[in-house]
Amino acid sequence: MDPDDLLRIAEGLARGALGSGVGRPRQAELRRAISAACYAMFHALARCGADLLVGATRASRSQPAWHQVYRALEHGHARNQCNNRAIVSRFPQSVQNFAELFTEMQRLRQSADYDPASSFSRAYVINLVSETTRAIARFNAADARERRAFAVFVLFRLRAG
Repeated sequence: MDPDDLLRIAEGLARGALGSGVGRPRQAELRRAISAACYAMFHALARCGADLLVGATRASRSQPAWHQVYRALEHGHARNQCNNRAIVSRFPQSVQNFAELFTEMQRLRQSADYDPASSFSRAYVINLVSETTRAIARFNAADARERRAFAVFVLFRLRAG
């Protein structure tokens, strides 16, 4: 799944260019935009882990191993790790910002997908999609060693002893 594709879809939904395609976007379109932006972050993180731990190109990696690492990212565990300020604070600011927004986007996605009383404004969602786009770009521009360490942190459970 390409995070950039998800961000383009989120942007189109938030601006009213997709979905009904007429006038202001409906709440369903704004909700789907939030969900798509959240999944863009998730897939950016999954791709980061797979690329940096297994290999970024098909020629340099085992495809089954890459797929296994990509699919190993769990929403709940990643969110909990991103909330661990004691560890996250050791990473560069771009990674910290990504982790903070990752948890916020998961919270917003839960609200958008499951809370019938939640409501979002077009301007808020457009801003949220832009913020997500910037956070992913800054995360991807961070030093590969730091992103690899962060991927290990969110992918694997720490065992005592």
